[in-house]
Amino acid sequence: MRASLIQIAVSEGESVESRRRRVASLVRDQSGADLVVLPELWTTGAFAYEGFGSEAESLEGPTYEAMAKAASDAGVWLHAGSIPERTPEGTLYNTSLIFSPSGDLIAAYRKIHRFGFDKGEAVLMGAGRDLVTVRLPETTLGVATCYDLRFPELFRGLVDAGAETLVIPAGWPERRRAHWTLLAQARAVENQAYVLACGTAGTHAGVPQAGHSIVVDPWGEVLAEAGAGEEVLTVEFDPGKVAVTRDQFPALKDRMLGLDAPRR
Repeated sequence: MRASLIQIAVSEGESVESRRRRVASLVRDQSGADLVVLPELWTTGAFAYEGFGSEAESLEGPTYEAMAKAASDAGVWLHAGSIPERTPEGTLYNTSLIFSPSGDLIAAYRKIHRFGFDKGEAVLMGAGRDLVTVRLPETTLGVATCYDLRFPELFRGLVDAGAETLVIPAGWPERRRAHWTLLAQARAVENQAYVLACGTAGTHAGVPQAGHSIVVDPWGEVLAEAGAGEEVLTVEFDPGKVAVTRDQFPALKDRMLGLDAPRR
């Protein structure tokens, strides 16, 4: 399976509409990939809180339209990162959109763990409630977003729901880049799953971004890692390695905690 993670540079000098067109073109360029992944809140910047309200969209807004067409033109499964979604009731969510190669929206995930403690996303956006998995021909994706990476119980739930490849768009700050790499590898090892973690480059509202998108295999080996700037990180991986790893080292069968933990 071939995956391309597009590590988009977000800058204040580029309008949202201009970035949307540019990213759609980048997606179309990945026509040889099976799966394309974009970062979190790439339309506004994950730390550009003041733009969440003004740039919020419905699920079928301008980003949906641009990404649906780009996925269809390229013939790829597209995790289009996340957007600031506004519901008809007026609630904001940090919502990821996943498209099929025909351009159909097949899943939307509202971020469960909101970052900011008592400010920013944590107070401006609602919290999602539902775990989301997406079945592709080659693998089942488990969907999470950025700060979710720090909460292992979410990923256990995704694995219990059948996830074999964990896809994590993010707007992770450079000052905590070591945590980004460490946690991506930890989630891969403990869940015996692939991790595809796609971050942003550039600076959001004065916060330098980590970049360093990363692909990790079920043994924790880093298969590919981007640098700090805008980059398309492309990697070939074998989805069958998940079943082999879980069979050769069946640690997940020894779980003793959690109502849904499998038993021998």
